[in-house]
This record gives sequence, structure tokens and C-alpha cells, in this order.
Amino acid sequence: MTATHETATTQSPAAQSRRTRRWWSPAAKEPFLTPRNRKLWYAFLGIVLLAGAWFMIARITQGLAVTDLTSQMPWGAWVAFYIYFVGLSAGAFLLSSLIYVFGMHQFEKIGRAALLSAIVSMGVALAFIGLDLGRVDRALITLLFFHWTSPLSWEVRFYTLYIVLLIAELVIAIRVQRRISDPTKGHKWMRILGIIGVPLAIFGVHGGTGTIFAVVKARGMWFGGLFPIVFVVSAVVSGTALVMAIHYWQRRGAGRRPDAKLMRQLSTVLVGAIFVDLGLMFYEFIVPLLAFEPRDKSIMGIMAFGPYWWSFWFLQIGLLVVALIICMSPLKKRAGWLVAAAMMVVVGIVGVRFNIVVPPLVPPVIDGYPANIYLPTLNEWMVSAFLIAGGALVYSLVSEWQPIFDRDPDEPVEEDAA
Repeated sequence: MTATHETATTQSPAAQSRRTRRWWSPAAKEPFLTPRNRKLWYAFLGIVLLAGAWFMIARITQGLAVTDLTSQMPWGAWVAFYIYFVGLSAGAFLLSSLIYVFGMHQFEKIGRAALLSAIVSMGVALAFIGLDLGRVDRALITLLFFHWTSPLSWEVRFYTLYIVLLIAELVIAIRVQRRISDPTKGHKWMRILGIIGVPLAIFGVHGGTGTIFAVVKARGMWFGGLFPIVFVVSAVVSGTALVMAIHYWQRRGAGRRPDAKLMRQLSTVLVGAIFVDLGLMFYEFIVPLLAFEPRDKSIMGIMAFGPYWWSFWFLQIGLLVVALIICMSPLKKRAGWLVAAAMMVVVGIVGVRFNIVVPPLVPPVIDGYPANIYLPTLNEWMVSAFLIAGGALVYSLVSEWQPIFDRDPDEPVEEDAA
């Protein structure tokens, strides 16, 4: 009886500690950056945010007059960045589902980073589309009204459900990592949320975003059933590349060596996704050419030989092909080359999104109207930099606060690695 009482008394403080721990409290974790790199990184973000703040104020006070948008060219760089970051979010989440849904635990090290990337990317995407639409203060009103035939009505609800699901899955993953929750139950719930989230991300979030474009009959290269599928595949491409780049630079910034084996495994996923993406791009172009479809052919001419040729040949085609070659050559044995390929893909998909949005809006819808010419203004670029830096700051602060990255206590630290 005494022994039992003593054991209960001895275990009581530990049990009480487990009960009082909360997932949002600070925890022992992998250092996000070394002290020197931390100063450089936050100083850089601060400079970008300060430089962009003036242009953000101008956008809020002067409206869309600070852009190169017109009634004939209603969408531009901000809409391109919107679908770009939605794609990053969906792609990063689908990559995390390989771990939590399909049991590919070799990617476990990047699971929480992928989920956090998905959440932050979605927030940045909504900020971009909010600025493009104008009245950000009325955003919540969209939840009060619904129309069955409107893709936008569906998207608002898909986005809301998707963000809630992402946050819930990340919280569970953090609780399991910190041993606050039972691992068996935690992984079970993450699997359930992942099973719900995979079709939501594919058909609702990014497939649905593609549907917004695909139902516009008046614009060539948009209208068609293939378009939502193109969005989803390119999302996997960009999301995988983003997670590869984050893993590499976080490890170097924290004074650690990147996991070369993990990078090679991710590059295999990236190669497969790029091949499918290029294959869909081939069919996207060859079908209108063989059908002699005049509207689509004119837009393809604008992409390839018009004012946006550089975006098509250098970003959309060139960077993706070079990245594919790197990932399939002996260069893939070095993590530095793989992260270079990943960053090429991240930038290249920006070109893909720009070419989706802008060239189809150049030809006039009504014969006799002048062609539309659009180039982003300095304000558009600086506001874009402001929002991207804001997303990077949020990601960094959360990573400083919670165990987004795994600890390697036995690994030597490379102080202030570049």
C-alpha cells in the first residue's frame, strides 16, 4: 500500500506536467537559423516589407489606378500570383499526403514543413486575389451568398474547408512530434484528414481554381475540360520543388547538412510530375493546332512570338527542361544541384501562371477593339514582393516557435553556414 502510494506520488508531477503542456507553448526543436543567418534573414525581410509598405498604402488609397489593369485587361500579375500560390499550397499538401495517407515515411522529415507551406501559401494567395478584387473588407460576405452554378461560390467554401483542414492536421502533427498526443491516435486522425483533403485539394481547391478559367467561353486556351487537370499537375510540380528548396535552405541556414537522400527521393517525385506536366502542355497546344482553332492559335502566337515570348521560352519551357535534365543526370547526386533545379521549377511555374492569365486576355473579345497590352507596374511588383515577404515572415516565425523541422542532436553544426 505504501509502495503504491509512493509510486503515485512520484509520478504525479510528471503526469501533471503532461496535462498542463499545450501544443502552442515553446518547445525544444531544430534551430531555424544560426544567430548570424537569423539576423541577415530578418533584416532582408524587414527591408522588403518596408520598401513595399509605401506601395501597399498607395494600392489601398488609390485603388487599381496604380496598376496597368483596364476594363479590357481585368486580370494581371496579381491573379497570376494568386493561382501560383494556390498551386504551391495544393502541391505541398499533396506531398504531405504521401506521408500521412499513403505511408511513405521516407518523407516524414518534411511533413510538417509541407503542411505549414500549404497554409502560408494559401494565405498569400488569398491576399493577392483580395487586392485584385478590391474590397477586402467584404470578403466574409461571400460566405453568406451562394449560387449552385458559380465556380466562385464553390471555391470560397472549398478554400475555407481546406484551410481549416490544413490547420487541424498541422496542429495534430505538432502535438504528435512533441509527444503531447498519442502517436497512434494522432496518425490515425492525420490519415483521416489527409483522405478528406486529397480529393478536396485536387477537385475543389486547385482543380476548382482551374474551373474558374475553364468555364470562360470567350477566351481561347481557357475553355475546356483539360484545364483543371493542368492546374492540378503543375501544382504538384511547384509544391514539390518548393518543399525541396525550403528543406535545403533551412538546413543550411541552421548550420546543418541537407539530407541528400531525401532530396534525391523528392527529385524523383519532381521528375515524374514534370513529365506529366509537359505531356499535358503538349496536348494543350497540339489539339488546337490540329483543329485549326483560330482563337487558340492566335494566343499561342502571342505566347511564343509576341511580347511575352521571354516568359514562355525562358520560364515556362527553358527552366523546366533544364531542371528535368539536372534531376535525371549524374548531377542529382549533389544536393546543391538539386536545389538549383527546384528553384528553377519554382520560378518557371511563375511563368506558367503568367502565361495562363495574361496572353488569353490580349486579343479583343469583340472584333474591331484594339488589342490589349499589359505589363505589371512598379506598384504591382512591389506589392507582390511585400506579400511574398510577409508570407516568408509568417513561415519563419512559426518555425521559430514550433518544431516544424526535426532535431538532429548528434549531428555536428556548421556554424553560420551559407
